[in-house]
Amino acid sequence: MSANVKKMILIFFACVAAVGCSNVEDTTLNTRGESHTREEFPSRIEAEHLPNAIRIHKRVISGGQPDGKAAFEELQSLGVKTIISVDGAKPDVVSAAKFGMRYIHLPHGYNGIPDQRAAELAKAVRDFKGPIFIHCHHGKHRSPTAAAVACVSNGMLEPTAATKILQLAGTSENYVGLYQSAASARRIDDQLLDSLKADFPEIAELPPFAEAMVELEHTFDHLKRLAVADWKLLEKHPDLDPAHEALLLMEHFTEMLRMESVAKEPAEFRSMLEQSKMDSQTLESLFRERLTNANIRSSEIDEPFKRLSTNCAACHKLFRDVPLSR
Repeated sequence: MSANVKKMILIFFACVAAVGCSNVEDTTLNTRGESHTREEFPSRIEAEHLPNAIRIHKRVISGGQPDGKAAFEELQSLGVKTIISVDGAKPDVVSAAKFGMRYIHLPHGYNGIPDQRAAELAKAVRDFKGPIFIHCHHGKHRSPTAAAVACVSNGMLEPTAATKILQLAGTSENYVGLYQSAASARRIDDQLLDSLKADFPEIAELPPFAEAMVELEHTFDHLKRLAVADWKLLEKHPDLDPAHEALLLMEHFTEMLRMESVAKEPAEFRSMLEQSKMDSQTLESLFRERLTNANIRSSEIDEPFKRLSTNCAACHKLFRDVPLSR
């Protein structure tokens, strides 16, 4: 066989191999366990019980807090082995364990991800068994940022992909610190990640103020649901009584105002808490009065609730969403 013939045969097989490789598709599973092709990331996942589920990488999914058996079943159908919570709420480690999943609790705020926490997230995503589900409460702000920063920092994604992940998740541009964390994320050397000392707790200990904010947000979310239903009892959550939820909200603000850490905050911050406390009291009074007075209209209740919502957004912007100093 001449040298030219051998050369042509080698070229032919090289072309066949190239064609074969070009036809290899990235196949993943949806929450029903059905195989489907997914060639680009990030992309949304069809999920009934996982809020705002987005696949960031082959082994990383971002979304909202899994709540109940159905949510953990969906995670299991996606093959998830490790769950990372970046929310302040206590993780449901018992349910996760029932479905063979490990919980890691690495909470961070709305003002951005500190360098140490970014490195911990990068190492956890790199080293723990995947697929990995990263979540906050709603899956819109903190978890997509954490997922983006982790994947860029450990080399799973290029830095240019980080901001796109937040945009797809619907992260509000008001969270300047989160966008800055995503935009500034860069590859961390593997040797630095190897030497990083991290405990990776299942449940992290939080400062009292952070714990209070978690409880306050959950109660406020309950009131939001009731507001959408025109302050009527919810069929799926008949235990949510408007007057009681307003009372709980008022108590949250009262306890926060008693904290030593809050006493050291700016006067404007404390004034906002006081105003929110008064609006919560007004809400509770209106709900209880409506039990015996049918003339109390929903619009009267909407007014203090709108003040609460506006005050909350303003407080976030002034004090909670302020980017971390680097």
